[in-house]
Amino acid sequence: MKLRVKGFGLLLLLVLLALCSTIDVCDARRGQHWRPRSSPGSSLFKRKGKPKKGSSHRQHGVNRPSPKQPVTPPAGPGVGKGYQTPYQPTPSPNPSPISPVSPSPKPSPANGNAHSSPKPPSPSCGKGNQPPAPPPVAASQGAVFNVVDFGAKGDGVSDDTKAFQAAWAAACKQGSSTVLVPSELEFLVGPISFSGPYCKPNILFQLEGTILAPTNAKAWGSGLLQWLEFTKLNGLSIQGSGVINGRGQQWWTYSDPNDDEDDDTQYNQELERMPQVKPTALRFYGSFNVVVAGITIVNSSQCHLKFDNCQGVLVHDLTISSPENSLNTDGIHLQNSKDVSIHHTNLACGDDCISIQTGCSNIYIHNVNCGPGHGISIGGLGRDNTKACVSNVTVRDVNMFRTMTGVRIKTWQGGIGLVQDVRFSNIQVSEVQTPIMIDQFYCDKRTCTNQTSAVAVSGVQYENIRGTFTIKPVHFACSDSSPCSGITLTGVQLRPVQIPHYHLNNPFCWQAFGELYTPTIPPVACLQIGKPAGNNLQSYNDIC
Repeated sequence: MKLRVKGFGLLLLLVLLALCSTIDVCDARRGQHWRPRSSPGSSLFKRKGKPKKGSSHRQHGVNRPSPKQPVTPPAGPGVGKGYQTPYQPTPSPNPSPISPVSPSPKPSPANGNAHSSPKPPSPSCGKGNQPPAPPPVAASQGAVFNVVDFGAKGDGVSDDTKAFQAAWAAACKQGSSTVLVPSELEFLVGPISFSGPYCKPNILFQLEGTILAPTNAKAWGSGLLQWLEFTKLNGLSIQGSGVINGRGQQWWTYSDPNDDEDDDTQYNQELERMPQVKPTALRFYGSFNVVVAGITIVNSSQCHLKFDNCQGVLVHDLTISSPENSLNTDGIHLQNSKDVSIHHTNLACGDDCISIQTGCSNIYIHNVNCGPGHGISIGGLGRDNTKACVSNVTVRDVNMFRTMTGVRIKTWQGGIGLVQDVRFSNIQVSEVQTPIMIDQFYCDKRTCTNQTSAVAVSGVQYENIRGTFTIKPVHFACSDSSPCSGITLTGVQLRPVQIPHYHLNNPFCWQAFGELYTPTIPPVACLQIGKPAGNNLQSYNDIC
């Protein structure tokens, strides 16, 4: 009988041991739920497929989304070259273009601190200052045409213009292809037009090396308006970590015959032979869905980057640089162009960092460093009694350092047209001469003829314009016949900095009407509250 009991106990012990091999008793001791132990194959699968905390992959790797191209999140304006390292792709047999970053709807103030203030009224017309949709990026699917393979030397001395023309012609015929300018080489290229309209779409111009402008007068003939030109193209992208060097020093020493303030008449014999007409470094004309990203443009003889009659433009992670005393060297010039987005860009030049001219609408500029230069300007508009129209412009999250003006609207006397629906928001200024300006008496000569008509200005919002000025905080000089209307000020705080030889002035207003949504520093008491009497402003569609 005892043996049977012992045998039964031994059997019961064996059963318990068998159960322990399939049940995690230790987990039960820790208060966790009992669960069957997984087989070795299942456990291994879970270790590989189970994501770590924060991963976007699903637990068992089923229906995983395809990986997206990494995008550096936009940051607030910073110091130095910018807020993030510009996109620097590595040349490959089939390089892929960058993906445009859609503008974030939530602004981050340039000074890093959020500011709550009453919300100004929405614009009365246009698209309500909504950012334009980014253009589609050209997808490089075809062959790569390396300019070196077409005979380019890249020694900085030999003329490589014909090699660039040949590489472009080959890419142009195939479409969805890449023209590669390889790194660590310098290519001397004369005036050239990369033109359509018979080019197939979606060409990627991958710039990794340096392109140099000629410095001899013979290359420019009697004078040209542009050096590198892209015309009548669709889906063109220029990207990379390369440099376009305009070597404009040959022109800067000249005195402009239209500039009465330049008394320098001494030139050396070499510079005297250069033509008076100065070329823009990089120009796009009549093109759609254009992307310019990552490259650097330096020392243009005149404007660095120009878009004329284009639609669907994206510019980001761009650097433009020329000396403060280089005449008429605008950073980015927009004319007759629509749906333009410019962001995360560093601009230092001798004129306007960004110039917005007639025919522009739906312009969105944010996270930009500007200085030195003349600030960000709309105009001059209406020169020589012409009609000029600009609408739906947003400029936000911008740093300006030692510029002549901050955000400016300038029009000539005698013009007609309308500037409407403009928003300047979160602008940080440091030692800027005049941070806020509307000037309907703009004149770049010593004297201009007084005229009655003017390009009207209506619906301009100034929000969170903060920092220091050296001459005058606010200047609103508006026309008697066409007063400025709908000007609103919110969170404007501008404090003086005494600079030697500069005389500080109080805010100035003439025929300027609008609303103060918050107190300003200093007080802008000269702004007339309400609307101008008897001013029946026509709609944008009626005028333009």
